[in-house]
Parts: sequence; C-alpha cells; structure tokens
Amino acid sequence: MKHIIAVLLENEAGALSRVVALFSARGYNIESLTVAPTEDASLSRMTIVTTGSDEVIEQITKHLNRLIEVVKVVDLTEGAFIERELMLVKVRAVGKERDEVKRMADIFRGRIVDVTDKSYTIEVTGDSSKLDAFLLAVDRAAILETVRTGASGVGRGERILRV
Repeated sequence: MKHIIAVLLENEAGALSRVVALFSARGYNIESLTVAPTEDASLSRMTIVTTGSDEVIEQITKHLNRLIEVVKVVDLTEGAFIERELMLVKVRAVGKERDEVKRMADIFRGRIVDVTDKSYTIEVTGDSSKLDAFLLAVDRAAILETVRTGASGVGRGERILRV
C-alpha cells in the first residue's frame, strides 16, 4: 500500500542523506522525495512516498524518529490529507496535432507554459493518479520529455505537522 510520510527535520547539512541512508540500509524503496525549508528557516519539511505493509511503515516511522535531526514524523495516509504533484510534459505538437494536444491539456486543466513551432510544454498539477491518467491519454509517441516533482501532502483541517 502507498504511504505518504511527512517529516519535520532540522535544516542542516547531511540530514537528507541520513534519511535516505536509513531507507537504503533496510531495503525500503522511496518512490518520491521532496524537501524544502518551512516557514521556520531552521526546519525543513520532507515528504516521502513509499509502499509497504502497515508493519513496514511502522518500522520506518520508528527508525525515522530515532534520527537526531528528525523533529516529528506523520504518516499522512492514516487520516484525511491533500496530495499534489507538479508535472511538466514536453509534447510534440506539429500541424493538426497542436489542437488535439491543447484540447487534452484543457481536459486535464493543464497549462501550456512553453510553445515552439514543434512542441508544447504542459504543466499539470494534481494527485499522482491524475498525472498518470494524463500520460496515458496523450499519445506515447508524442511525449518528448517528462519531469515530475514528486508528491507533497498536508493533513486536512486541523491536522498539522508542527513542533
């Protein structure tokens, strides 16, 4: 099962590598990883997407909490949460393909952020299933390049990750 784990950790050199090493040493896979400073410059928020049974996720959470730099760990998938990801897709768009690509972008509420005479670059945001659906809907041969940020998530309502 897919889990989104939010980690609040000290914003210092080496903290990211210690978290990644923890996953690597135990054979856990990280599907996506995003990290950036929070409103408090001394702290960073890391969002890790991984898969595993509830027991495996519990072990990951316990190991993360043992790291000195880690302030707090929350498995967002234990409650209601909002997930978003950003994807940029460069698509071949020549002749009559241009209208079809634009229509597809509109259907998925994407934005065309760059236009050349042979391609469009489309920005799509949403949960990972929406981004996957967009890629399936576009002609595979037309896709020139894809870049995804990885998931970011936040608990719904009063559920917050704070010291």
